[in-house]
Amino acid sequence: MTGTGVRLRGLLVATHAGPMAVVTLLALALSAGISAGRWSTTLVTLAVLLGQVSVGWSNDWLDAPRDRAVGRNDKPVVVGAVSPRTLRTGAFAALAACVALSFSVGWQAGLLHTAAVLSAWTYNAWLKRTMLSWLPYAVSFGLLPAFVVAGAQDGRVVAGWTVAVAALLGVGAHVANVLPDLEDDGATGVRGFPHRVGRRWSSVLAPVFLGSASVLIVVGPDRVPGAFTVVLGLLALLLAVSAGVVGAVRPRSRVPFTLSMGVAAVCVAQLVIAAPFVAVPA
Repeated sequence: MTGTGVRLRGLLVATHAGPMAVVTLLALALSAGISAGRWSTTLVTLAVLLGQVSVGWSNDWLDAPRDRAVGRNDKPVVVGAVSPRTLRTGAFAALAACVALSFSVGWQAGLLHTAAVLSAWTYNAWLKRTMLSWLPYAVSFGLLPAFVVAGAQDGRVVAGWTVAVAALLGVGAHVANVLPDLEDDGATGVRGFPHRVGRRWSSVLAPVFLGSASVLIVVGPDRVPGAFTVVLGLLALLLAVSAGVVGAVRPRSRVPFTLSMGVAAVCVAQLVIAAPFVAVPA
C-alpha cells in the first residue's frame, strides 16, 4: 500500500468507523421514518456523519500520548499511519462543516446538534477521566432524535420516550465499551465512571441500562406494540439478564461485553422499527 493509501486508511480507522456508521445510519433511519423529506434527511445524515468524524478524530488526537504509552497498535497514530496534528486539523474542519450543515436545516436543529457534538468533545477532552464520564453519552445520544425531529421543520416535536431511550442506549454503550480497556485506561490515569465502580458492577450495569432502553421502546410509544417489537424486546431482556449474571459471577470474562453489544444492536433495531413514533404533534 502506498503512503497515501496508508494515510487514508489511517484516517478512516481513526473515525472509529463502526460506531460512526451505526450512529449515522440510525439518524438516517429515524429521519426517513418520520418522513422528514429527502432534502432534510440528506442534510441531517451528512451533519451526523461529519459530527461523528470530528468526534473520532478528536479522540485519537487527544488520546495519542496515552495510546502510545500502552502500545495500542490498533490505533493509526501509534503505528505512524497518521499524525496527531493531521487528526487535530481534520477534527476541527469536520466540526466546522458539521455545525454549518446542522444549522442549514434550521436554527433549533443547529443548536441541538452542535450541543450534542460538543458534548461528545467534552468527553474526549476531560470528562472521560471523571465520575461524570457517562454524562456526555447521555446528552449526545439523547439529543440525536431531538435533532432529527427538529430538522424536519414541520411543527412536530420529539417524543420524550425517544430521548430517554437514546440516553440509556448511550450510557449503556459507554459502560460496556470501556470494559475491554479498563486496565489500559487505569495505567494512563483514566478513571471514568466504569473504572470507579469496578469491572463487576460495570459488567452488570451496562446490560441494565441497555435492557431498560429496550423495555422503554416497547412501552413508550403511544400504540400497541407489534409482535416483532415484543419478540425483540424479549430477546434484548434475555441477553441483558445473561450478561448481568455472567458479569456478576465472572467479571473478567469477555462474555458480558459481547452480550451487552448484542443488546445494544437489538435496541437499535427496535428504535429503527419505532421510528414513525419518534415525532409527535406539538
